[in-house]
Amino acid sequence: MHVLRTPDSCFARLAGYPFAPRYAKVVAGDTRPLRMHYLDEGDPAGQPVVLLHGNPTWSYLYRTMIPPLAEAGHRVLAPDLIGMGRSDKPAQPSDYTYLRHVEWVTSWIDELDLRDVTLFVQDWGSLIGLRVAAEQSHRIARLVVANGTLLTAAEPLPFAVKAGLAVARHVPYVPAARIVAHGTVNTLSAQVRAGYNAPFPNRRYQAGTRAFPRLVPASPRNPAVPANRAAWNALGRLDKPFLAIFGTSDLIFGQAGHRLISHIPGAAGQPHARIHGGHFVPEDCGAELASRLNAWMSSTA
Repeated sequence: MHVLRTPDSCFARLAGYPFAPRYAKVVAGDTRPLRMHYLDEGDPAGQPVVLLHGNPTWSYLYRTMIPPLAEAGHRVLAPDLIGMGRSDKPAQPSDYTYLRHVEWVTSWIDELDLRDVTLFVQDWGSLIGLRVAAEQSHRIARLVVANGTLLTAAEPLPFAVKAGLAVARHVPYVPAARIVAHGTVNTLSAQVRAGYNAPFPNRRYQAGTRAFPRLVPASPRNPAVPANRAAWNALGRLDKPFLAIFGTSDLIFGQAGHRLISHIPGAAGQPHARIHGGHFVPEDCGAELASRLNAWMSSTA
C-alpha cells in the first residue's frame, strides 16, 4: 500500500482553523499502521465530545463548533478519516473499504482510550460512527446524528442519492469545496473554500474521497450489509440518550432523522430539531449546534 501525506504547507493560515495538529497510529485488521490526524481541544479532564466528519470534508467542518464546546468544559476531539484532511492517504481507491474505515476509527478511540464519549456524526461520519457506536457501546455515553444515517440496503435509496452516486463513481477529481457549497444554505467565502480544498492539492491525494461512493451499501450484495444490519439491530436496543438535529435543506439524508428517532430507544423525550441548514449542517449552523449540544449534555448529565 503506497501512502501519501498532504504537505503541511497546504494547511498554513487556514481561515478560522487555529488548532494544533495531533496524530495517532491506527490500524485495520489487514493494514499496516497509518497516521490519523485529530484535534484535541478544551479540558483534557473534561467529558470527551467526538465530532466525526464525512465526505469530502475533514475536521475543518467543525471549526465553529469546537470553541464553544471547549469553553463549556468539554474535551473536544475531531479526527480526520483516513484519506481525508491531514491524515494519511492510501493512494488507490481499492485501499479503502467500509470495514477498514470502521476499524481505523475504532483503533483511534482505543489508542486514546476514550470513555463516556458523546459522539456527534454527520454524512459518512454517521455511516461509520453508527457502526462504531453499536459495536463499541461501552465507550459511548450519548449519540448525536446531524444529517446522516446507517444504511442497511433494506429499502431503496432516494433518487437524489442514487443519481449523485452514479456521477461520483466516474469523476476523476472531486471538487471538495464545490460539493460543500452545494450542500449548504450559506455562501462560502473564498477563504473557507480554500480550507475545504486544502487536503487535496491535486487528484493524487483524492483516492479516499473518490472511493466513498462505491462503498455505500446500496445493494444487499455489498459486503458491509451484514455488519450494518447487526449494528442497526443493536441500535434498536440502545437506551443511551440519542439526539437528531437535521438541516432542513438536505436532499440526501434530510428525512433520515425520523427513521432513527423511531428506532433508537434513547431518542424518547429528547429535544430533536430541524434547523435552517443544508446537508453540511455544521458549516451552516456550527454555533447553534454547539449551543444545543451544550444544553443537552447538561440536561442529560
